Amino acid sequence: MNTYSIEPVGKSWTVTKIVALIVAIASGLYTPPWAITAFRDVKHWGVFWVNLLAGWTIIGWIIALVMALRSQDYVVLVAKDRLNTT
Repeated sequence: MNTYSIEPVGKSWTVTKIVALIVAIASGLYTPPWAITAFRDVKHWGVFWVNLLAGWTIIGWIIALVMALRSQDYVVLVAKDRLNTT
């Protein structure tokens, strides 16, 4: 009677572990522009889409990063005291 094994004995699957580590690091380096916008309370959906669709290119990723680091628009309101007319 023959005994068959699905997985070879003593196989470490080192290649799979290395690929999994590379994918984890790459995905961690892929999303910082969008994470920066989320923490800065900037309008982040545009950055999300640029990062998702073009972030795989270096230029697309840089554009998303620049969009994330752009200055925020602030509205300054000046209140004038109408009671003190002197």
